[in-house]
Amino acid sequence: MENSFVVDQKSIISILSFMQPICTKRTTVDATNSILFNVGHKELILKSTDLEISLQASCDVIESSLTDPQVFLVSGKRIFELLKELDGQITFTLAENQINFKAGNNVNLSLNLKNPEDFPPFPERIENMMSLDASFMSNSLGKVAFVIPQNNANPSLNGLFVEIDDKELKMTATDGHCLAQVKTKKYTLGEEKKWLLPRRAIFELRKLLEVVPEGSEVFVGTCGNQLVFSGGIFNFFTKLLADSFPKYQTIMDKKNFMPASVDRQSFIKTLRRSTCLLSGQFIATRFEFEKDSVSVSLQNNEVGTLKEELAISGFEKEGVDIRFYAPYLLSGLQVLPAEKVNFFLHNPAKPIIFEAEQADASMTYLVMPVSPTSGS
Repeated sequence: MENSFVVDQKSIISILSFMQPICTKRTTVDATNSILFNVGHKELILKSTDLEISLQASCDVIESSLTDPQVFLVSGKRIFELLKELDGQITFTLAENQINFKAGNNVNLSLNLKNPEDFPPFPERIENMMSLDASFMSNSLGKVAFVIPQNNANPSLNGLFVEIDDKELKMTATDGHCLAQVKTKKYTLGEEKKWLLPRRAIFELRKLLEVVPEGSEVFVGTCGNQLVFSGGIFNFFTKLLADSFPKYQTIMDKKNFMPASVDRQSFIKTLRRSTCLLSGQFIATRFEFEKDSVSVSLQNNEVGTLKEELAISGFEKEGVDIRFYAPYLLSGLQVLPAEKVNFFLHNPAKPIIFEAEQADASMTYLVMPVSPTSGS
């Protein structure tokens, strides 16, 4: 009797697509370019790891003639590229050292299998600590992850700093020029925890969360020295960065800062025009804040000039002349949730601090000023 099983193409290809960034990354272990299949009578479990992040996910087996569970390794990239061109139900048949798959009457393909014992040990024994709304988590990550630099010389900046205690949950990221933070009192934990998650793990996790059904929960737990995020059909594991995140609290202190507010869309359009004139150069844009307005100006001798005036409200200090790199301001304003943005200023040596409140969370975005001679 044939050792065969049937799965839906859309179900398996969705999992395989999430595993591609993992199984295609070069590592010191050749078997990590393969995906581990564990097939039972009713469920197919897939596992992929690159020794830093790991993903386990499952889909239903529609029909099976297997007498015992089967475990095997197959090239992650090749099986994804072949199956994504198929449709409907796919029949997999195991024979000797190959897996054959059929779809309809005209498609008959096979791939060589590898020894499953070559696959690295996979994390086990998850200890869940808390659950979060998946949509909330995805949205929160999107408001801070864009700041995380890639391969910064300071390793402690290449990740997202998560802090949770009995009062609130905070997610903070900085590249040394800008800082973004989301915090909420909706989620707490009796025991204080601090984790520094790698940039790559954050972006892969967001992809998973974006397809989780509305209203679903994601469990956060630990597994040895790894952090685990578990959804309905997946467990996502990531190692943590050992570096210490910078002490950022002092730079966020708004003592003696003056509050004000500005229309977000108007400010964004001005910043886009300013960014357009940079032509890839690091040139400071000048902001002259008065009681009711801010004058924005930039001069690029190779491209052109910009001079605009924006209305602001609530600012009680005159003559604050400060310079920023426009793309830094633009990046944060584009993800702030409010249409009327509150901000705080002190002097040309201090940052500008934006704040926005939502029903269950608040966001802070901070940008350091640059030298008046930047770009000259």
